[in-house]
Formats: sequence, structure tokens, C-alpha cells
Amino acid sequence: MKRIKPIMALLACLFVVVLLVPTILVIPFHDGKVEKLAEELRQQETKQHAKAVESGPTVEVAVYRSKQKRIEHIPLEQYIIGVVAAEMPAEFELEALKAQALTARTYIVKQLLNDQPISLPKGANVTDTVMHQVYYSDDELKRLWGSDYDWKIKKITKAVLETSGQILTYNNQPIEASFFSTSNGYTENSEAYWQNEFPYLKSVASPWDKKSPKFYHQKVISVAEFERKLGVKLPENGSVGVILSRTPGKRVDVVEINGKKLKGREVREKLDLTSTDFTWMRKGNEIIITTKGYGHGVGMSQYGANFMAQEGKTYDQIVKYYYRGVDISSATAFLNRLTVKK
Repeated sequence: MKRIKPIMALLACLFVVVLLVPTILVIPFHDGKVEKLAEELRQQETKQHAKAVESGPTVEVAVYRSKQKRIEHIPLEQYIIGVVAAEMPAEFELEALKAQALTARTYIVKQLLNDQPISLPKGANVTDTVMHQVYYSDDELKRLWGSDYDWKIKKITKAVLETSGQILTYNNQPIEASFFSTSNGYTENSEAYWQNEFPYLKSVASPWDKKSPKFYHQKVISVAEFERKLGVKLPENGSVGVILSRTPGKRVDVVEINGKKLKGREVREKLDLTSTDFTWMRKGNEIIITTKGYGHGVGMSQYGANFMAQEGKTYDQIVKYYYRGVDISSATAFLNRLTVKK
């Protein structure tokens, strides 16, 4: 009997330990951590579901591939990735890339709704060129980026997915989401460069652009080429032209050359200048033209957006600065219209 007692005592101790272990394991979670974790998981699932719904119906973009001379049908968000990759450097800040994703998605949604395939092959919605939005396929990006492909595509895809289903609207309609590389320090009123006036495309200061590598540009052309392209004859006194007026964006509106008046945009396009903010001087048989900014200047400045992002601005702050009075809206209702058409 004396030998049995130690065994009984050991068994009793083991029984107590077995009972206590679950209690010990559970005690730390009795303060609500289990419930909190479960709630967080439920919220995450809800967000994922909401995002899936927000992305809207499946829509494809019929892109005319200019080099291959064929139409390719590309899922909407995949198309946006290819546009952002082509239109903005992957080295830019994530928030700037998100802003670019919004402009790209807004542009194509508006294009699909309008269904006006001007100068397009039958069945195409857009080209892959600057006529609409530049688009690169995944294979093209792999060739273009080489060893940098993995991190670049990951970053751009993140920017597109984190803005999935979002577009820019004004009065509940998709906007003309124009953009350009670099301003001269100000963006331009739409009607100062194009014929149409849009209340959200108004001149705003963009002082960050002065840090852009594309802010200044200089071009030298011969006097003969200058006269031929603009259809003018320079005066004998060595002068070139006089700027008669400037636009709200501080660019050349009208210039007079030896009695002939020309619009700043006309001069830019005929001489292939980077901007309509130009100055010039004659040196012997050559004209030296200096420009400030790169692009038409209407809408969002890409370099301005990047510098704003570097200062901590978020993509919604960026787009609402460059597009005045706009809202960030769900594209679902607009995309539903496209599926109904089909």
C-alpha cells in the first residue's frame, strides 16, 4: 500500500495539470483579443467583398495595336496597368501613380461611353498611341524594363488596384482627364489651348515643376526653316517677333511676326516646340528658341503630381488640386451602362 500512494499522488497531479492547461491557454484571450481578432477578420472580408463589387462588371477595351495592326481585347484594369506603365515613370511616387491610374481609368470609361471611334478601325475603342493613351502589353514591358520588370510592375499594379473602380467626375459625369508632363509653373485653362471650356480645367499654380528635368528646353533652327514652317518673312532689323498677349497659364497667346499674327499653339505645333511658353532670339542665320514646360499644360502635371506626392500629398489631394471641383466616384454605374449596350 505504501508503494501505491506515490503513484496515486502522481496521477492526481497529472489530472490537475490536464484540467489547468486549457484554462491557462485561454486566460490571456479573455480580455477580448479573440473577439477582436475575429472582428478584424470579418471587417477584412467585408472590405474585400466591397472592393470586388466596387470594381464593377467585367469590361474589356478593344485596343488597336498600331504596330501589329490588329485589335486586342484587354480587361479594363489590365489595360489601366499598361497605360500607367507607359505614361508615367515607375520611379515616381506611389501616390502620383495612383493619380495617373485615375486619369487613365476616367479617360477610357468616358471614351467607351461616348463610343466615338474617330479615325479608328471598325471594332476598336482606342489606339495604343498618344492619339488616345499610350499602352504597353506585359511582354512589351518585360522587354522595355528588363531586370527592373518585377519591381516596376508590382508597384504600378499596386497603384492601379488601390484605386480600382474609381474615376473622376464633375456633375456626376466622367471628366476630360487630360494630363501632361511638366508645366511652366502654371497649368492652363482648357479654352486657352483647345476650343472647349471645362470648369474643372482651370489654371492653377504648379511651382514644383521647376524641379522637373523637362522644365527648360532649347531648340536651334535656321532662319530659312523658321520662315518656311511659319509662312513668314523675318524683318531686316534682326528681330523675330513680338508677343501680343499671354494666356491665363502665362503662355504665349498671340505673337506677331513682321505683321503676321499667329497663335502660340500654332507656333508650337509647326516648330515642334515642347511648350507654348517660349522666347526666341536671332543669332546670325539661326533662331534660338527657349521653352519652359513640356506639353499642352491642361489638366494634371505629372511631375507636379510626383513632387506633391514627395511632400506627402495623397492621390485624392493631387487630382482635386489639378482638376477643380471634381469628385472621386465609383465607375460601376457607368460600366453597367456598357454591359447593357451589349
